[in-house]
Amino acid sequence: MRLLFVTLICGLLGGQQTTRPPQPPPKQPPPVPETVAPSTIGPPQANAPSTVGPPSTAAPRNPARQQPRTPEVDDPNNPTFGTTVSEVVTPALVFDRAGGYVNNIKPYEFHLYDDDKEQNIRVVETFTPISLVILIQSNADVQGLLPQVNKIGGLIGPQVIGDAGEAAVIAYDSRIRTLQDFTTDKDKISQAIKKIQPGSESNRMVDAVEAGARMLRSRPQNRRRVMLLVGETRDMGSEARVRETSRYLALSNILFFAVDMSRFVTTLTAPPKPARPDPLPPAMHPMPANVPATPTTVAQAYGINGRAEFVPLLVEIYRDAKAVFKANPVEVFTKATGGTEFGFHSQRTLEDALTGIGEQLHSQYIISYTPGAEKFGFHTIVVQVTGHPEVEKILARPGYWLGPL
Repeated sequence: MRLLFVTLICGLLGGQQTTRPPQPPPKQPPPVPETVAPSTIGPPQANAPSTVGPPSTAAPRNPARQQPRTPEVDDPNNPTFGTTVSEVVTPALVFDRAGGYVNNIKPYEFHLYDDDKEQNIRVVETFTPISLVILIQSNADVQGLLPQVNKIGGLIGPQVIGDAGEAAVIAYDSRIRTLQDFTTDKDKISQAIKKIQPGSESNRMVDAVEAGARMLRSRPQNRRRVMLLVGETRDMGSEARVRETSRYLALSNILFFAVDMSRFVTTLTAPPKPARPDPLPPAMHPMPANVPATPTTVAQAYGINGRAEFVPLLVEIYRDAKAVFKANPVEVFTKATGGTEFGFHSQRTLEDALTGIGEQLHSQYIISYTPGAEKFGFHTIVVQVTGHPEVEKILARPGYWLGPL
């Protein structure tokens, strides 16, 4: 009986276990996508094996962060212009030992070398008509010398350009004013120069030279291009640069002459500038020993209230001394083109300068050639004459620039 009861209890317990509902299987983690390489997850392993074979073509993980490369383009604010030279023209003056001009030299007696290579040259034996641009400084600093400059119009025709020549007139201070375009009428040239009046205190000389060069560049190739500047050798306020302007003159085959106004003379003759009021009373100005600090003595010592000031004169003297060691813009232009500088401090010296310019223009030999070399940089020009032992010196342009401006 006891054994039967135990068997019955075990059977009931076993039946309950078999009727328990099945449990759902445990959830498995989602599989890792096969498109993601293990090497792209986390930092690179130090001992990771190298991959052999062609590079993977799979797309990058975050293509939105990778922008396409923009092709390189030229900076519009700093353009580079290439230049070529189809013809080089170099006027040449030939001097003897006494300083006189040597005439009657035959074309075959000239020899020209471009970077030590002799060129096939052409020498013009007949007079070539002249196109002249006259640049005249007209700011307040030259007010005392302008009345003398106003009188040179009558000398331009007979002394400089001749009967077949033409001229244009530009006045410059803070403005660049074309008072007369190219004309062969000598009266119009004279009237344009006569009416020039002093203006502001600026002196945009380099900008005026560049404007004159653009005017001359438009003239026909069968005319000589000449520029004459009457003014100071300093520049105040120009936007153009001396180096680029000198290259432009040389590339345009322009011959540059200058009649320099003395800075010392222009400072002496310029009207006094309005003096600023003195904020200090006379007693607060340091004075020499035993000199009372009165309004009169202070004005005499410091140059106040429109009295003579000696400091600007000293500044001009120091600038002139410094110009011995540093070339001024006018010197750069004349040397780059083969021109000449003349001084001017009186009516007589101004007229002598114009006469000297006319003599040089009518005594020059015009040599031209087509350069064969395309090397960028400065090309040196050397002119020689054979068969004339009396030749002492030859004045010609030293060379030209070929390349980007």
